[in-house]
Amino acid sequence: MPYRRTPQVQARLDAQRAAILHAADELLAERGYAACSVSAVAERAGVATGSVYKHFPGKAELVVELFRNVVNHEVDAVKAAAAEPGTPAERVVALFETFAVRALKAPRRAYALLAEPVDPPVEAERIVFRRVFRDVAAEHIREGVRAGLLPPQDSVLTAAALVGAATEVLIGPLTTDHTGAVAELRTFVLRALGGSDARHA
Repeated sequence: MPYRRTPQVQARLDAQRAAILHAADELLAERGYAACSVSAVAERAGVATGSVYKHFPGKAELVVELFRNVVNHEVDAVKAAAAEPGTPAERVVALFETFAVRALKAPRRAYALLAEPVDPPVEAERIVFRRVFRDVAAEHIREGVRAGLLPPQDSVLTAAALVGAATEVLIGPLTTDHTGAVAELRTFVLRALGGSDARHA
């Protein structure tokens, strides 16, 4: 008869897994992906290295799950910002402003999420994040085009270009001075959507 974990054992394992992910998140925020070795995460979590391997095959798999958790929070935040009342252009701007402001509040973590060299499985998660973000923006751009509030355009292409541009714009401010970055990004997004700053602001 196969062994079945008791609820108490499962709860203890779940708590340990959560502690490991929390430790990895702290290290990511403080020192980036390079610092998230299995041994460093185990030390921060207060568990044996072998305990980490019970939950994750290696560093990449651990950080993939961490990325998914963090990205889900970020996507929820930008979706909420873009759901506020306003024109489609205003909602797209709100989406990118929220993304930028949150990134600049936790620059080391944001740099790891956006640009730090990572292992291929983590890079695959980064691509998923960018596509989800693109699709949220494209939905509002498409609405603006249908309503005649934005010029005709390929909404997915525009959204993808904006995501790429926002990422590039933020990489410098995430590691240096970010004075004015959000305001400049707002202006860029408005212009890229195809209208004058005054008309669509």
